[in-house]
Amino acid sequence: MAEQQLTFVHPFDDPDVIAGQGTVGLEILDQHTGNIEAIFCPVGGGGLIAGVAAYIKAVRPEIRIIGVEVNDANAMTVSLQQGKRVTLEQVGLFADGKAVKLVGEETFRLCQEYVDEMILVDNDAICAAIKDVFEDTRAILEPTGALALAGLKAYAQQHGLQDKTLVAVASGANMSFDRLRFVAERAEIGEKREAVLAVTIPETPGSFKQFCRLIGNRNVTEFNYRYADASAAHIYVGVAISDPNETSLLVEQLQAHGLPTLDLSDNEVAKLHLRHLVGGHAPQAEHEQVYRFEFPEKPGALMNFLDNMRHDWNISLFHYRNHGADFGRVLVGMQVPPGEEAAFGEFLNTLGYPYWNESDNPAYKLFLG
Repeated sequence: MAEQQLTFVHPFDDPDVIAGQGTVGLEILDQHTGNIEAIFCPVGGGGLIAGVAAYIKAVRPEIRIIGVEVNDANAMTVSLQQGKRVTLEQVGLFADGKAVKLVGEETFRLCQEYVDEMILVDNDAICAAIKDVFEDTRAILEPTGALALAGLKAYAQQHGLQDKTLVAVASGANMSFDRLRFVAERAEIGEKREAVLAVTIPETPGSFKQFCRLIGNRNVTEFNYRYADASAAHIYVGVAISDPNETSLLVEQLQAHGLPTLDLSDNEVAKLHLRHLVGGHAPQAEHEQVYRFEFPEKPGALMNFLDNMRHDWNISLFHYRNHGADFGRVLVGMQVPPGEEAAFGEFLNTLGYPYWNESDNPAYKLFLG
């Protein structure tokens, strides 16, 4: 760099860069002249929040400045807690715009003086914030851009705030199309609107229907099950909830009816991997017929299926995931004894759902048959 007579401008730990980012605070006050309870800024190296905080505290010191970091990239939070800059050994890369192991020297000094509080959020909360912005504005933020909004929501919930003006700084637009798949998968969990459960039910005809009746009118967002043995079945299920407390109540209700249940809503292995791995070969599932269905995406569609199915036809495979369409794509395996094919065909035709026989599908035979 010296040989080429170039000048290095630090991306965040430079007084001029900090001052330039401080103009965001100027714009906020220009656009909103009324009361502001707090301003939330995403934090990586600290340039943005240092500039905003220095300006806001100079002209409106009553406004709280709150920094937001991801819980696996929290260099500023740890540094402020310890009173010195701390280097993290590793950082998460989902919000890659704020994945910084060591905050700036000057930014740290300014944050010590002007930042009121730091708050941490996880990746699911960021996904939920991305969805919120999209539904309100049809704009898609990158994870770092939604970081401050995720912190704002968490702060408002923790403090029970109402009728307060809170401002979140949205920064960045580095969103890839492939990453949207992860965001859509995790947004409902981050919003605390989906509970992910592992439920063990007896491997007997009718137990699946009993489980569904216990779920009640709640919308099932995902269902994964594969026959394993003749005694018990392990189900991976996602259920839409309206309140985080509903998860514990649902777990208690299922357990009270003799169905052991685990809450997997915060289990990374389950959410990232196991939901795609539930299944396998089931040689004990004799006379299995595998069909692909399109269920109408409305309450009662699954119970209609179960109510019309003969109770002695055991379900040996079931997979469903809500993708936001008008119909749900469902794969079902049923054990239909020889000689009952005609009755089974009548059941399929009277059900009223489009269906396709996949019993000879080579992928099914290779991985599940």
